[in-house]
Amino acid sequence: MLPIFQDDFFQRLLLLAEPGNVFGTVCAGIFGLLIGSFLNVVIYRMPKMMQRESDNYVAHETGQPLPHEGRFNLIVPRSACPECGHRIGALENIPVLSYLALRGKCRQCKTRISTRYPLVELLTGALSSFLVWQFGAGITGLAVLVFTWMLIAMTFIDADTQLLPDDLTLPLLWLGLLVNLSGTFVPLPEAVLGAVFGYLSLWTIFWLFKLATGKEGMGYGDFKLLAALGAWLGWKMLPIIVLMSSVVGAVVGIALVMLAKRGRDIPMPFGPYLAAAGLLTLLFGKQIIQAWLG
Repeated sequence: MLPIFQDDFFQRLLLLAEPGNVFGTVCAGIFGLLIGSFLNVVIYRMPKMMQRESDNYVAHETGQPLPHEGRFNLIVPRSACPECGHRIGALENIPVLSYLALRGKCRQCKTRISTRYPLVELLTGALSSFLVWQFGAGITGLAVLVFTWMLIAMTFIDADTQLLPDDLTLPLLWLGLLVNLSGTFVPLPEAVLGAVFGYLSLWTIFWLFKLATGKEGMGYGDFKLLAALGAWLGWKMLPIIVLMSSVVGAVVGIALVMLAKRGRDIPMPFGPYLAAAGLLTLLFGKQIIQAWLG
Protein backbone atom coordinates (compact mmCIF):
# COMPACT_ATOMS: atom_id res chain seq x y z
CA MET A 1 0.00 0.00 0.00
CA LEU A 2 1.23 3.50 -0.84
CA PRO A 3 2.26 5.56 2.24
CA ILE A 4 -0.27 8.27 1.38
CA PHE A 5 -3.14 5.83 1.96
CA GLN A 6 -1.97 4.64 5.36
CA ASP A 7 -3.70 5.89 8.49
CA ASP A 8 -0.44 6.77 10.24
CA PHE A 9 0.48 8.99 7.28
CA PHE A 10 -2.65 11.07 7.80
CA GLN A 11 -2.00 11.21 11.53
CA ARG A 12 1.51 12.55 10.94
CA LEU A 13 0.10 15.03 8.45
CA LEU A 14 -2.43 16.26 11.00
CA LEU A 15 0.33 16.65 13.57
CA LEU A 16 2.22 18.93 11.18
CA ALA A 17 -0.86 21.16 10.99
CA GLU A 18 -1.12 21.52 14.76
CA PRO A 19 -0.08 24.80 16.45
CA GLY A 20 3.43 24.73 17.87
CA ASN A 21 4.76 22.15 15.40
CA VAL A 22 8.38 23.08 14.63
CA PHE A 23 8.54 21.45 11.19
CA GLY A 24 5.27 23.02 10.09
CA THR A 25 6.46 26.39 11.35
CA VAL A 26 9.72 26.17 9.39
CA CYS A 27 7.87 25.13 6.24
CA ALA A 28 5.51 28.08 6.71
CA GLY A 29 8.47 30.45 6.97
CA ILE A 30 10.02 29.15 3.75
CA PHE A 31 6.70 29.32 1.95
CA GLY A 32 6.18 32.80 3.38
CA LEU A 33 9.43 33.95 1.78
CA LEU A 34 8.11 32.82 -1.60
CA ILE A 35 4.79 34.57 -0.97
CA GLY A 36 6.73 37.70 0.01
CA SER A 37 8.46 37.63 -3.36
CA PHE A 38 5.06 37.50 -5.05
CA LEU A 39 3.76 40.30 -2.82
CA ASN A 40 6.60 42.48 -4.10
CA VAL A 41 5.18 41.97 -7.58
CA VAL A 42 1.68 42.84 -6.37
CA ILE A 43 2.91 45.97 -4.59
CA TYR A 44 4.80 47.18 -7.64
CA ARG A 45 2.40 46.21 -10.42
CA MET A 46 -1.11 46.64 -9.07
CA PRO A 47 -0.99 50.48 -8.93
CA LYS A 48 0.47 50.50 -12.45
CA MET A 49 -2.30 48.18 -13.63
CA MET A 50 -4.87 50.57 -12.18
CA GLN A 51 -3.20 53.55 -13.86
CA ARG A 52 -3.02 51.80 -17.23
CA GLU A 53 -6.67 50.85 -17.01
CA SER A 54 -7.62 54.43 -16.15
CA ASP A 55 -5.50 55.85 -18.99
CA ASN A 56 -7.04 53.44 -21.50
CA TYR A 57 -10.56 54.25 -20.30
CA VAL A 58 -10.02 58.00 -20.69
CA ALA A 59 -8.47 57.51 -24.13
CA HIS A 60 -11.36 55.27 -25.23
CA GLU A 61 -14.00 57.75 -24.02
CA THR A 62 -12.28 60.66 -25.78
CA GLY A 63 -11.65 58.77 -29.02
CA GLN A 64 -7.88 58.76 -28.61
CA PRO A 65 -5.53 55.84 -29.34
CA LEU A 66 -5.06 53.56 -26.35
CA PRO A 67 -1.76 54.47 -24.65
CA HIS A 68 -1.29 50.97 -23.20
CA GLU A 69 -1.97 48.02 -25.47
CA GLY A 70 0.49 45.37 -24.28
CA ARG A 71 -0.45 42.83 -21.63
CA PHE A 72 0.53 43.91 -18.14
CA ASN A 73 -0.67 42.01 -15.11
CA LEU A 74 0.71 40.15 -12.12
CA ILE A 75 2.11 37.39 -14.34
CA VAL A 76 3.24 38.97 -17.61
CA PRO A 77 5.59 40.45 -18.62
CA ARG A 78 8.45 38.83 -16.73
CA SER A 79 10.08 40.91 -14.02
CA ALA A 80 12.88 43.12 -15.31
CA CYS A 81 15.23 45.83 -14.11
CA PRO A 82 13.43 49.19 -14.48
CA GLU A 83 16.69 50.87 -15.53
CA CYS A 84 18.19 48.60 -18.20
CA GLY A 85 15.33 46.18 -18.89
CA HIS A 86 17.37 43.12 -17.91
CA ARG A 87 14.99 40.17 -17.48
CA ILE A 88 15.21 38.64 -14.02
CA GLY A 89 16.16 34.97 -14.24
CA ALA A 90 15.02 32.23 -11.88
CA LEU A 91 18.33 32.19 -9.98
CA GLU A 92 18.10 35.96 -9.53
CA ASN A 93 14.62 35.67 -8.04
CA ILE A 94 15.29 33.48 -5.00
CA PRO A 95 13.91 35.33 -1.94
CA VAL A 96 16.59 37.16 0.09
CA LEU A 97 19.43 34.89 -1.10
CA SER A 98 19.51 36.37 -4.60
CA TYR A 99 19.59 39.88 -3.16
CA LEU A 100 22.55 38.96 -0.98
CA ALA A 101 24.35 37.16 -3.81
CA LEU A 102 23.90 40.15 -6.13
CA ARG A 103 24.90 42.53 -3.30
CA GLY A 104 21.72 44.47 -3.82
CA LYS A 105 22.48 45.42 -7.43
CA CYS A 106 21.21 44.55 -10.88
CA ARG A 107 23.48 41.94 -12.45
CA GLN A 108 23.46 43.76 -15.78
CA CYS A 109 23.72 47.50 -15.05
CA LYS A 110 24.65 47.43 -11.33
CA THR A 111 21.78 49.76 -10.41
CA ARG A 112 20.98 49.60 -6.71
CA ILE A 113 17.97 47.40 -5.82
CA SER A 114 15.75 48.71 -3.05
CA THR A 115 16.25 46.98 0.29
CA ARG A 116 12.48 46.89 0.64
CA TYR A 117 12.29 43.81 -1.58
CA PRO A 118 14.13 41.48 0.83
CA LEU A 119 12.51 43.23 3.79
CA VAL A 120 9.01 42.42 2.48
CA GLU A 121 10.11 38.82 1.93
CA LEU A 122 11.58 38.55 5.43
CA LEU A 123 8.53 40.20 7.00
CA THR A 124 6.18 37.84 5.20
CA GLY A 125 8.27 34.80 6.06
CA ALA A 126 8.61 35.75 9.74
CA LEU A 127 4.91 36.51 10.16
CA SER A 128 3.95 33.30 8.35
CA SER A 129 6.10 31.25 10.73
CA PHE A 130 4.72 33.01 13.78
CA LEU A 131 1.10 32.67 12.68
CA VAL A 132 1.40 28.96 11.87
CA TRP A 133 3.10 28.43 15.22
CA GLN A 134 0.15 30.18 16.90
CA PHE A 135 -2.79 28.95 14.82
CA GLY A 136 -1.48 25.85 13.08
CA ALA A 137 -1.83 25.05 9.39
CA GLY A 138 -5.50 24.07 9.46
CA ILE A 139 -8.39 26.09 8.08
CA THR A 140 -8.01 28.81 10.71
CA GLY A 141 -4.26 29.07 10.22
CA LEU A 142 -4.56 29.28 6.43
CA ALA A 143 -7.25 31.95 6.74
CA VAL A 144 -5.02 34.00 9.04
CA LEU A 145 -2.14 33.68 6.58
CA VAL A 146 -4.22 34.98 3.66
CA PHE A 147 -5.53 37.79 5.88
CA THR A 148 -1.98 38.83 6.80
CA TRP A 149 -0.56 38.55 3.28
CA MET A 150 -3.28 40.81 1.90
CA LEU A 151 -2.68 43.35 4.68
CA ILE A 152 1.04 43.41 3.87
CA ALA A 153 0.33 44.13 0.21
CA MET A 154 -2.14 46.89 1.05
CA THR A 155 0.21 48.45 3.59
CA PHE A 156 3.01 49.03 1.10
CA ILE A 157 0.72 49.98 -1.79
CA ASP A 158 -0.95 52.63 0.35
CA ALA A 159 2.42 53.86 1.64
CA ASP A 160 3.63 54.30 -1.95
CA THR A 161 0.54 55.62 -3.70
CA GLN A 162 -2.07 56.48 -1.03
CA LEU A 163 -4.37 54.01 -2.74
CA LEU A 164 -6.11 50.93 -1.38
CA PRO A 165 -7.22 48.92 -4.44
CA ASP A 166 -10.74 47.50 -4.52
CA ASP A 167 -9.16 44.34 -5.93
CA LEU A 168 -7.71 43.76 -2.45
CA THR A 169 -10.10 45.42 0.02
CA LEU A 170 -13.32 43.92 -1.33
CA PRO A 171 -12.07 40.30 -1.61
CA LEU A 172 -10.72 40.65 1.94
CA LEU A 173 -14.16 41.77 3.11
CA TRP A 174 -16.05 38.93 1.41
CA LEU A 175 -13.46 36.39 2.53
CA GLY A 176 -13.91 37.54 6.12
CA LEU A 177 -17.65 36.94 5.92
CA LEU A 178 -17.12 33.51 4.35
CA VAL A 179 -14.57 32.51 6.99
CA ASN A 180 -17.02 33.49 9.73
CA LEU A 181 -19.93 31.52 8.26
CA SER A 182 -19.00 28.84 10.78
CA GLY A 183 -17.92 31.35 13.44
CA THR A 184 -14.19 30.84 12.94
CA PHE A 185 -13.32 34.13 14.64
CA VAL A 186 -16.70 35.65 15.52
CA PRO A 187 -20.33 34.67 14.91
CA LEU A 188 -21.60 35.64 11.46
CA PRO A 189 -24.01 38.35 12.72
CA GLU A 190 -21.10 40.09 14.48
CA ALA A 191 -19.05 39.84 11.28
CA VAL A 192 -21.84 41.39 9.18
CA LEU A 193 -22.32 44.20 11.69
CA GLY A 194 -18.54 44.66 11.79
CA ALA A 195 -18.46 45.20 8.04
CA VAL A 196 -21.38 47.65 8.14
CA PHE A 197 -20.20 49.64 11.16
CA GLY A 198 -16.59 49.60 9.96
CA TYR A 199 -17.53 51.28 6.71
CA LEU A 200 -20.07 53.71 8.17
CA SER A 201 -17.87 54.86 11.05
CA LEU A 202 -15.07 56.18 8.84
CA TRP A 203 -17.58 57.36 6.22
CA THR A 204 -19.24 59.49 8.91
CA ILE A 205 -15.92 60.89 10.13
CA PHE A 206 -14.95 61.65 6.53
CA TRP A 207 -18.06 63.75 5.90
CA LEU A 208 -18.00 65.53 9.26
CA PHE A 209 -14.38 66.52 8.64
CA LYS A 210 -15.13 67.60 5.07
CA LEU A 211 -18.10 69.71 6.15
CA ALA A 212 -16.04 71.33 8.91
CA THR A 213 -12.85 72.01 6.95
CA GLY A 214 -13.70 71.64 3.27
CA LYS A 215 -10.95 69.01 2.96
CA GLU A 216 -10.99 65.26 2.57
CA GLY A 217 -9.30 63.65 5.55
CA MET A 218 -9.09 60.11 4.13
CA GLY A 219 -9.99 58.03 1.11
CA TYR A 220 -12.79 55.58 0.45
CA GLY A 221 -10.29 52.74 0.48
CA ASP A 222 -9.87 53.28 4.23
CA PHE A 223 -13.62 52.77 4.71
CA LYS A 224 -13.48 49.48 2.81
CA LEU A 225 -10.41 48.27 4.67
CA LEU A 226 -12.01 48.91 8.07
CA ALA A 227 -15.17 47.19 6.81
CA ALA A 228 -13.02 44.18 5.86
CA LEU A 229 -11.38 44.15 9.30
CA GLY A 230 -14.83 44.30 10.87
CA ALA A 231 -15.94 41.35 8.74
CA TRP A 232 -13.03 39.31 10.07
CA LEU A 233 -12.95 40.41 13.69
CA GLY A 234 -16.51 41.57 14.41
CA TRP A 235 -17.97 44.91 15.41
CA LYS A 236 -16.79 44.67 19.02
CA MET A 237 -13.15 45.00 17.94
CA LEU A 238 -13.68 48.10 15.80
CA PRO A 239 -13.09 50.63 18.63
CA ILE A 240 -9.76 48.98 19.45
CA ILE A 241 -8.69 48.99 15.79
CA VAL A 242 -9.63 52.64 15.27
CA LEU A 243 -8.04 53.74 18.55
CA MET A 244 -4.74 51.92 17.96
CA SER A 245 -4.44 53.03 14.35
CA SER A 246 -5.26 56.64 15.21
CA VAL A 247 -2.80 56.84 18.08
CA VAL A 248 0.05 55.24 16.14
CA GLY A 249 -0.73 57.34 13.04
CA ALA A 250 -0.75 60.54 15.10
CA VAL A 251 2.53 59.71 16.81
CA VAL A 252 4.25 58.84 13.52
CA GLY A 253 2.82 61.91 11.78
CA ILE A 254 3.96 64.27 14.52
CA ALA A 255 7.40 62.66 14.56
CA LEU A 256 7.77 63.08 10.79
CA VAL A 257 6.72 66.72 10.96
CA MET A 258 9.12 67.44 13.82
CA LEU A 259 11.94 65.75 11.94
CA ALA A 260 11.06 67.88 8.90
CA LYS A 261 10.60 64.77 6.75
CA ARG A 262 7.01 65.59 5.89
CA GLY A 263 5.18 68.89 5.59
CA ARG A 264 2.07 69.59 7.62
CA ASP A 265 -0.10 69.78 4.49
CA ILE A 266 1.20 66.57 2.89
CA PRO A 267 -1.40 63.80 3.26
CA MET A 268 -0.36 60.68 5.14
CA PRO A 269 -1.75 57.24 4.29
CA PHE A 270 -3.94 55.75 7.01
CA GLY A 271 -4.13 52.24 5.57
CA PRO A 272 -0.82 50.97 7.02
CA TYR A 273 -1.95 51.88 10.54
CA LEU A 274 -5.35 50.25 10.05
CA ALA A 275 -3.64 47.11 8.73
CA ALA A 276 -1.18 46.96 11.66
CA ALA A 277 -3.97 47.56 14.17
CA GLY A 278 -6.10 44.88 12.53
CA LEU A 279 -3.33 42.28 12.74
CA LEU A 280 -2.54 43.16 16.36
CA THR A 281 -6.22 42.95 17.23
CA LEU A 282 -6.48 39.53 15.62
CA LEU A 283 -3.55 38.33 17.71
CA PHE A 284 -4.12 40.14 21.00
CA GLY A 285 -7.60 41.68 20.83
CA LYS A 286 -9.08 39.67 23.67
CA GLN A 287 -6.09 40.32 25.92
CA ILE A 288 -6.31 44.05 25.15
CA ILE A 289 -9.99 44.11 26.11
CA GLN A 290 -9.32 42.19 29.32
CA ALA A 291 -6.50 44.58 30.24
CA TRP A 292 -8.68 47.60 29.42
CA LEU A 293 -11.48 46.28 31.63
CA GLY A 294 -9.04 45.51 34.41
